[in-house]
Amino acid sequence: MIDALPLARTRRIGPFEVGRIGYGCWRFAGTPVAAAREKLETALAAGIDLIDTAAIYGFGETAFGEAEERLGDALADAPGLREKIVLVTKGGIVPPIPYDSRKAALIESVEASLRRLRTEAVDLFLVHRPDFLAAHAEVGAALEEMHAAGKIRAAGVSNYTVAQTRALQAQMDLPLVATQPEFSALEPAPLYDGVLDLAQETGLAPMAWSPLGGGALATGQGGPAPAARRDAVLAEIDRIAGRNGCGRDVVALAWVLAHPAAPVALIGTQRPARIRAAMRAFDVRLTRRDWYAVLEARLGEAMP
Repeated sequence: MIDALPLARTRRIGPFEVGRIGYGCWRFAGTPVAAAREKLETALAAGIDLIDTAAIYGFGETAFGEAEERLGDALADAPGLREKIVLVTKGGIVPPIPYDSRKAALIESVEASLRRLRTEAVDLFLVHRPDFLAAHAEVGAALEEMHAAGKIRAAGVSNYTVAQTRALQAQMDLPLVATQPEFSALEPAPLYDGVLDLAQETGLAPMAWSPLGGGALATGQGGPAPAARRDAVLAEIDRIAGRNGCGRDVVALAWVLAHPAAPVALIGTQRPARIRAAMRAFDVRLTRRDWYAVLEARLGEAMP
């Protein structure tokens, strides 16, 4: 009998119980309303209720805020849909500055997001990237003021180090509930930089962006790793996928989900069939040896 690692389907993020696969809308820019609505409804039907976007999504392709606009259009087109999802957005990236997390700027960002999303409040707002010129006390004051005003229901950070997260939390009474690092079998940095350890220590929910390594763990092309290391990881993942009768992308998601910090894996596929298929990750029988074999392939050496 295979000693499979447990893969819980849900977890709490602050006041919300969510599925551990979330849907990222960074490719929503330019999406027709009907298509955007179909993707959201497909996600919900599959058990994916956390919907992630950001003010910057769309910039460089169409326009700043375009992804939020299209998501807002889809929510307006389907009355009742907003109440069924946990809506996440991010702010603080303001090209070409590039970052502005001063109090007034963050408040303005959230208010603009609310208009684009056509909603009265964001369930979870994340500071998208650390602004080295914004004092943690000022960032914290902005988050607390927006929470008190009912504009955001919970707050967190994205791409923050452990030290930055701790420094921000020290300036706030409002608890941070989420952290969003890049994490995949090709980008295992959160295993080593303390982000996932801090999540377990404090209860922060990790929200893994790019869990498929920029798509490389599905397509076999590109990704945040040297080609030789990527191909070695894919060989291990394909071995596990063959045993489980599933796609390599499904195994890659299961690898992220297996960590005891209970990450939420954010997928961004634009194909409804792939959204549904992602949920097969919870059925993957992944052993402890499988998990470490994938990591060793990425590192290029056996664990010490």
